[in-house]
Amino acid sequence: MSEKKFKRYTVTSALPYANGPLHIGHLAGCYIPSDIYVRYLRLQQRDVVYVCGSDEHGVAITIKAKNEGISPQQVVDRYHGIMKDSFKKFGISFDHYSRTSSPVHHETAGQLFKDLYDKGEFLEKETEQYYDEEAGQFLADRYIEGTCPHCGHSEAYGDQCEKCGSSLSPTDLIDPKSKLSGNTPVLRMTRHWFLDLGKYTPFLKKWILETHAQDWKNNVLGQCRSWLEAGDGLQARSMTRDMDWGIPVPLPEAKGKVLYVWFDAPIGYISSTKEWAAEKGLDWEPYWKDADTKLVHFIGKDNIVFHCITFPAILKTHGDFILPDNVPANEFLNLEGQKISTSRNWAVWLHEYLEEFPGQEDVLRYVLTANAPETKDNDFTWKDFQARNNNELVAIYGNFINRALVLTHKYFDGKVPERGTLEAVDRETLALLSTYPEKIAGSLEKFRFREALALMMDYARTGNKYLADTEPWKTIKDDRERTGTILSVALNIAANLSILSVPFLPFTAEKIRVLLGIKDMHWSDAGRTDLLLSGSPIEKAELLFQKIEDSTVDAQVQKLENSRKKNEASPPLADAMKPLIPFEDFAKMDLRVVTVLQAKKVKKSKKLLELLVDTGLGNKTVLSGVAEQFAPEELVGKQVTMLLNLAPKKMAGIDSEGMILMASDGQGSYRLLVPHEPTPPGSSIS
Repeated sequence: MSEKKFKRYTVTSALPYANGPLHIGHLAGCYIPSDIYVRYLRLQQRDVVYVCGSDEHGVAITIKAKNEGISPQQVVDRYHGIMKDSFKKFGISFDHYSRTSSPVHHETAGQLFKDLYDKGEFLEKETEQYYDEEAGQFLADRYIEGTCPHCGHSEAYGDQCEKCGSSLSPTDLIDPKSKLSGNTPVLRMTRHWFLDLGKYTPFLKKWILETHAQDWKNNVLGQCRSWLEAGDGLQARSMTRDMDWGIPVPLPEAKGKVLYVWFDAPIGYISSTKEWAAEKGLDWEPYWKDADTKLVHFIGKDNIVFHCITFPAILKTHGDFILPDNVPANEFLNLEGQKISTSRNWAVWLHEYLEEFPGQEDVLRYVLTANAPETKDNDFTWKDFQARNNNELVAIYGNFINRALVLTHKYFDGKVPERGTLEAVDRETLALLSTYPEKIAGSLEKFRFREALALMMDYARTGNKYLADTEPWKTIKDDRERTGTILSVALNIAANLSILSVPFLPFTAEKIRVLLGIKDMHWSDAGRTDLLLSGSPIEKAELLFQKIEDSTVDAQVQKLENSRKKNEASPPLADAMKPLIPFEDFAKMDLRVVTVLQAKKVKKSKKLLELLVDTGLGNKTVLSGVAEQFAPEELVGKQVTMLLNLAPKKMAGIDSEGMILMASDGQGSYRLLVPHEPTPPGSSIS
């Protein structure tokens, strides 16, 4: 099975923020999947460019620099080097890895903005923006935190709530605060340039929900649909920010302003391609402007909106660029049952793995692919890592290759034996294995990498079974010719396996190729039974995979446990105190104990529950972001605390008539505030 063969392919992976090293969540999210796909395309001899680079202009960079007392440039220089080196050692085979601080990128992003400006595509508006009076500066989106109006999450950013995925504007936040000073910011007028996303809604609906309804992943389509079909529709979004770190807005009247990072960053794919083409003496434009080029973005689910809504709108309105043919986004990977957290050091860092497991890059690639979060969040555990290595890579894959080589050296002096008459078991095995290249290719072209890997392992398992069934160590006693035939077949199966393994286990595939003395092969060679000719010498066997002992994984689990204990021993960082208020303001709040009468999930929301509560003064409807902590039936009859006289606010299309109170421990954990004993509904809290 094969898809349309485009003339060329442009493949991108999400630009990682240069504010920290890489961890397994990043690898499973987009870097391993994209590398598998690209290595497969190269085996197909297709014209492909695979680009990425460090995202160096995010607000996260400036926050990191401020916290460490160094410049943003020092931050990005440090982590750009660490990430680039880790990618190379791990075998992520980018054709070019750039950075958004490069001159080519500044020029490319600035010119694209100017092109849209000259076409009159921006709305120039004077708007109110939050300003930190103590810090003396306007606040970019990520410098503001507050309560999400949709799910009640108290640590939403000014541009997005990472708990429910809603896109926000800073002024949407309830009780906003500055991350610079902890103070409540004030609103001041400032001028910015907006892209009217609502203008592109008809195009985006047709392009995504109709054209790509059958070939895009359901999680991508679902998130796009929630944006495009929202009641208030797509809103105009500012493409500029008041900051001093980033790409200056190329307009004389825009001093002190830079391009919004989500305008700037995706253009990094284009500038990286430009740099690659210049180094190769090629023309970059066909890879971004020719309709016969297939553009594929590999990302994590938190970047879907920017790659499926914002960036395509920019490319479409510019007019010269192709749009992505697919955006195969993965869900999130958890670690030992918990969300990966860089701040709590609850992560498996790539650079540390490379140091602690030398020569075992393919083991991690294998495990993260076999357990990839392609359709839902998935979990990495060290015990599963050990089991997959020992029971699959060592016992099946490695065992097959090792036995074929060892027996050939033992019985035929390390040379491929003559193949005699094939018996039924030989023909049946070869016929079965001949179907695998096409099946694996079909899965890869549909971005089903877990499925493709399972097929590749089935291929190795079939080879292993073939040797077990034919027992050449027994036939050698009285039928040398038959033994030669068996090992000739087995060695050619091994040669085929080296081709099929390239996308998934590139280091291992290369080792097998060297051991068997075969030249570079292409995907079209897979399935041939004459890859190794009789009399060809082969190298002595070497172990492709090492058994991982309990002590090794126990040490890794203990390493995580030490991080957990350290976090528990450190008192959680409390939120900064809000500005002092007079008692009269506090007295205006009507805090009460209420009883939950009914509870149900809110459609199209993973976080919200709709509660009907008895306030003692009548019943009210209130939405609360507790759906991940409680099943609706658990809350019925439960007493909770509520801010009763909060003005009604529409959330998810429902008027919420108050706010259920929750406590945050500063570590991302939330608890309902409940009375310690039954209390009449409507009892005041004072």
